[in-house]
Amino acid sequence: MASQNSTASNPGMSLNDDDDLRVAAETVHTKPLWEQMAKLNPPFPNPTCIPHIWRYNDIRPILVRAGDLISEKKAERRVLMLTNPARDAPYTTDTIYAGLQLVMPNETAPAHRHVAFAMRFIIEGQGGFTAVHGKRINMQRGDVILTPTWNWHDHGKDGSGPMIWLDGLDLPNFRHFPVHFVEHYADPRYPAENVDTSNSPIVFPWDKMQKKLDEGVKVNGWRSEDYLKADGRPVSKILGGCAEILEEGSSSPGLRETASSVYHVVEGSGYTVIDGERIEWQRGDTFCIPTWKKYQHTAAGDAGSVYLYRFHDKPMLSALGFYRVEGQDIEGLVSD
Repeated sequence: MASQNSTASNPGMSLNDDDDLRVAAETVHTKPLWEQMAKLNPPFPNPTCIPHIWRYNDIRPILVRAGDLISEKKAERRVLMLTNPARDAPYTTDTIYAGLQLVMPNETAPAHRHVAFAMRFIIEGQGGFTAVHGKRINMQRGDVILTPTWNWHDHGKDGSGPMIWLDGLDLPNFRHFPVHFVEHYADPRYPAENVDTSNSPIVFPWDKMQKKLDEGVKVNGWRSEDYLKADGRPVSKILGGCAEILEEGSSSPGLRETASSVYHVVEGSGYTVIDGERIEWQRGDTFCIPTWKKYQHTAAGDAGSVYLYRFHDKPMLSALGFYRVEGQDIEGLVSD
């Protein structure tokens, strides 16, 4: 009797091999770390998502047809999510969500607000607008418009033809932090007044950004300009963005970093080599670069300057101390 009690209080006494040990560990809701040590402690960052390109000429007809088949009431937000082939939605990269959103004439994408932060790049159309927490903003091609966390917002469209833009949100992070939720406004539109888009902290007009790129000093034909708040901080604590120019035939510096990115081709054509894989692109296309994939862009040699828009997760990684670039001083990563 004493022996049985001893075994019950100390089950390890009756374990004879690895299999017995594993089964016993699982009965008390534990698992052996030594069996997963290499997986949980890899020698390099190991994203699940893979590089991929979404070609605008292939996606646009489907999205526009959705404008006929899927009502604004049914959709709430008429979006085709850019889903990474290696994962399901909402993953475009392991930390970033992207989607192409459509609003048709005389429609309203009803007002709501949510924890997630959004930045939107306007791809095509005239007469579209977004109202963000009481400020109605007219959309122009190339503009970047922010929707800060917990701001009421709705979208609409006047005139003819579709309005299409690229959404960028931090939705994948909420699979790890289950704190995201949405509140719907009582009416389809939140009360709003028109604002001067040239003097708004949540609007970055393309004409101003293009001027910076065109007139700024370039390194071997390449230049990048960040989207920043008036005080020089990133546009959010999680997502950041920039625009880049590549003069005809030039290449950007090669880069391997822990940040992941989504790129959109504003103008021009060329290709990007991502970990040895060459991806050709042209105006309207969108492609992703997962963390720690080395990449370099090259503009075509006969099509004029290339302009690229990029959003990324560098602000979040930097705040957490996770941001790293290949070649930097490793000892500089040591925390006090």
